[in-house]
Amino acid sequence: MSETEPVPVAAAEALNITDSNGTQALNASAKFVATPEGTALAYGSLVFMALLPIFFGALRSVTCSKSKNASDMPETITGRDAARFPIIASCTLFGLYLFFKVFSQEYINLLLSVYFFGLGVLALSHTMSPLMSRIFPDSFSNKQYQLLFTQGAEETKEEIVNYEFDTKNLVCLLISSVVGVWYLLKKHWIANNLFGLAFALNGVELLHLNNVSTGCILLGGLFVYDVFWVFGTNVMVTVAKSFEAPIKLVFPQDLLERGLEASNFAMLGLGDIVIPGIFIALLLRFDVSLKKNSRTYFYSSFLAYIFGLGLTIFIMHTFKHAQPALLYLVPACVGFPVIVALIKGELTEMFRYEETPPEVADGKEDSEKKKDQ
Repeated sequence: MSETEPVPVAAAEALNITDSNGTQALNASAKFVATPEGTALAYGSLVFMALLPIFFGALRSVTCSKSKNASDMPETITGRDAARFPIIASCTLFGLYLFFKVFSQEYINLLLSVYFFGLGVLALSHTMSPLMSRIFPDSFSNKQYQLLFTQGAEETKEEIVNYEFDTKNLVCLLISSVVGVWYLLKKHWIANNLFGLAFALNGVELLHLNNVSTGCILLGGLFVYDVFWVFGTNVMVTVAKSFEAPIKLVFPQDLLERGLEASNFAMLGLGDIVIPGIFIALLLRFDVSLKKNSRTYFYSSFLAYIFGLGLTIFIMHTFKHAQPALLYLVPACVGFPVIVALIKGELTEMFRYEETPPEVADGKEDSEKKKDQ
């Protein structure tokens, strides 16, 4: 991974919180007592939406790990990056807290809306691209384009941006822009969720842990981070209530009463999806590397995530208090696959599995070719 985290993921992790009191968190209107049916629908929908980017993002991460296209190449998270991530997330969170205390919330959220509009359009376009490739007929005239920025003269020319796209990608960009304008003007919860799901899927697909040990460092560090900022201070809850950006999934608990104009939301931070998701995706790629035609570690960690998220919602509903979801997700997502590996006698093999960044792998191939010549 590069020196800085992708902003949607870093910001999402800064607001890594699960809350059922949506009236306070997202809409400071009169309190609404949700019906059991409305609550069950909201929680069930959040769980379902959380599973989508993890499942499909993990599948797409296998393909993208072999991609040579610069736009699809993953960012690799090393052990050093993982150790620094909780510090970066804490600084981001506390910085946002101070900003909301010092400056007008209205102007900050206006800037954030414009910023996330651009990021959301690109993320949603990238998410839709494979689907559009299947929808368009073979007779469709699909022209290829390349956006290339270089620096320096011929001998020292260095690529800064090399982005390849086609007509289908432009169609995706147009559709995504319509969703972006809808979000920008109305802040509708459906538009928010479309962007949120796109951010989460792209995060799981494009952020790759280089090994299981790095994943344990990252999840362990964020476990402590999450517990501290939720239970130790009011910083995370305060920022979550003030922060208007598509870095959380929301679903109304009063949908049955008010329809699409509902405003009493349960919410789930994208950090609670992406962080466990990239670990689950790593285990899927480990399954593929074993070449045993099974997905044991992927499915065990996926079921562990469902268990951990369900436990989070149960505790939150029982105690009526916002919960740090990683408190329950981290032990489940790490513990289940480790137990499976112990039973199968593959624990050492799992922790020895190492992924090489594509650019490093290409460099090794080039050097080997030069030696052969």
